[in-house]
Amino acid sequence: MKVLIANDHGAVELKASIVESLRNEGHTVENLGVDDAGSVDYPDIARMAAQRYLAGGYDFGILCCGSGIGISIAANKVRGIRCAQVFDLYTAEMCKRHNDANFIAFGGRVEYSVPVVDMIRRYMAAEYEGGRHQRRVDKIDGAR
Repeated sequence: MKVLIANDHGAVELKASIVESLRNEGHTVENLGVDDAGSVDYPDIARMAAQRYLAGGYDFGILCCGSGIGISIAANKVRGIRCAQVFDLYTAEMCKRHNDANFIAFGGRVEYSVPVVDMIRRYMAAEYEGGRHQRRVDKIDGAR
């Protein structure tokens, strides 16, 4: 898969570990994030990643900030982006199956009970179910 990833200063280590894991598994990863602890504004990072994704060529995107909250909120302000903050294997799968999420978000300062890369794998293995869920996704997209 071709994956877009972006982060702010609160998730440098998490982003690096995700990129390494995905590349080792043979995926193409474009890194739009920062690689040091110098402060940047997560809304700018989210907007840049969302616009790059919408230009085409990616299967999905991953966003990371300190908590995962701010960057996911900012991404969801961009029409056409459905970013889900993921906490476990269930939310990783269901955000794709029922909500057709095209971005997932994580926090670099969050202690997860499941490795982040396992959640990403579960998301990647899931398929959007469509059907009754499409009506709801259409309402999400039209609500902006």
